[in-house]
Amino acid sequence: MGRLVVIEGLDGAGKRTLAGRLAAAVGGRLAQFAFPRYTEDVHAELVRDALYGRMGDLAGSVHGMAVLFALDRRAAAPALRAALASHDVVLVDRYVASNAAYGAARLHEGAAGEFVGWVRALEVERFGIPVPDHQLHLAVPVEVAAARAAGRERTEDRARDAYEADDGLQKRTGEVYAELAATAWLSPWSTVDDTTDPAALAARILA
Repeated sequence: MGRLVVIEGLDGAGKRTLAGRLAAAVGGRLAQFAFPRYTEDVHAELVRDALYGRMGDLAGSVHGMAVLFALDRRAAAPALRAALASHDVVLVDRYVASNAAYGAARLHEGAAGEFVGWVRALEVERFGIPVPDHQLHLAVPVEVAAARAAGRERTEDRARDAYEADDGLQKRTGEVYAELAATAWLSPWSTVDDTTDPAALAARILA
């Protein structure tokens, strides 16, 4: 059985870049996933439409959006389990902690608040999604992440969604992520940044 390793962080933190470097460092039998799966799952598709204002007042519902994010992972759970059975490492860009952190931040709650517990009960206990073996908090300054997200908007010709464009939300989300990491929510966490050596990190994950 492989290890489920998750990368978490703000929009623009560099999760996709870190995932690529980790994949190269791990080598061997590694599978990769990224959430939300906007082009693969109808729930994620609805999330994307809501974040761009195309689903009426849906985006205003913290719990409604969280359920859609969770249903995307529930639909992917069989593929995740199959990958864990046939690979040494399954590397995931965003997972259940993203749902917990962003929703709690929208409600101005911390990691010890009601919403984080509600997400755990929904995704882990009710939906039974695979639990991470290790989570990586890619911690970069909020200003750096925001600048990267804005740059991506220019280079990829994709407007930032409602979450990405909300600097206050991004700041609060970063604070909740730090609390989740400090309390080892769901699994052990490691806090990393742009200076972290991917080879050393891969060795630590596989140890």
